[in-house]
Amino acid sequence: MTEHVTVPWVRSRKRRQGAEPLVMITAYDEPFARLVDAAGVDLILVGDTLAELVLGYEDTLSVGVEQMVHHIGAVARARPHALVIGDLPWMSYHTEVFEAVRNAAKLVRAGAGAVKLEGGRRRLPVVRAILDAEIPVMAHLGLTPQSVHAMGGYKVQGRQVSAAEELVGDASALAEAGCFAIVLEGVPDVLAERITAEVDVPTIGIGAGSGCDGQVLVLHDVLGLSKGIAPKFVRRYADLATIVTAAVSQYAAEVRSGAFPSDTESYHGSSELREALTVPS
Repeated sequence: MTEHVTVPWVRSRKRRQGAEPLVMITAYDEPFARLVDAAGVDLILVGDTLAELVLGYEDTLSVGVEQMVHHIGAVARARPHALVIGDLPWMSYHTEVFEAVRNAAKLVRAGAGAVKLEGGRRRLPVVRAILDAEIPVMAHLGLTPQSVHAMGGYKVQGRQVSAAEELVGDASALAEAGCFAIVLEGVPDVLAERITAEVDVPTIGIGAGSGCDGQVLVLHDVLGLSKGIAPKFVRRYADLATIVTAAVSQYAAEVRSGAFPSDTESYHGSSELREALTVPS
């Protein structure tokens, strides 16, 4: 482990070369960034999932560049040891190459050490332009949430041979273009294993089996803070929703009963001040 996780260090972490699997998790603010960094993760993804998990939207399409900048800045202020990756949100890199580079630069100025974008070979002109601007790029293939409408929902990708071969070609092209890592989401494990064997940069799986060079999960899923039914690939390591609700319920009950604040939780004035301020009966 380096003193601070860098892009070249991440790029070198292939399991077939003896490296331990990479650990990536999302975070969207300073407190959680500080906590996950203390836990020893390698990469912190400030994902566009903040649209759903932090801002209350129905999907990731509702978040924009300025909101990403805001949350990346909060994570960066934790000064994490981990490498901070900023998600380029929907329509921030889909129209003009110049606009994509400018938006990537905004995320870097906010504190990201690299950016992530979704899509295969059709994104190569944008990927190359961002790389030419000396901004590292992490690719994202398979189930790409920004394409939810085109895909007809959140469905596993690459189940058919032709679709799987297309994704293998996409991964190879993105790696050759210079992407330092590739997220594989919602693909069969055998496809993820093939892509991992095919490319010389690490793959990071989410719903892609155990054969990748690393894994990523959404923090709120890990901690039991997300609403609704968790995807099949999620393993919950805590139930903070129950703990938080119980704690706040107890606080509310004690305020209403007069048990909070107690005498020891209050600041006291001198006897002279008390005498001066006491309302005559």
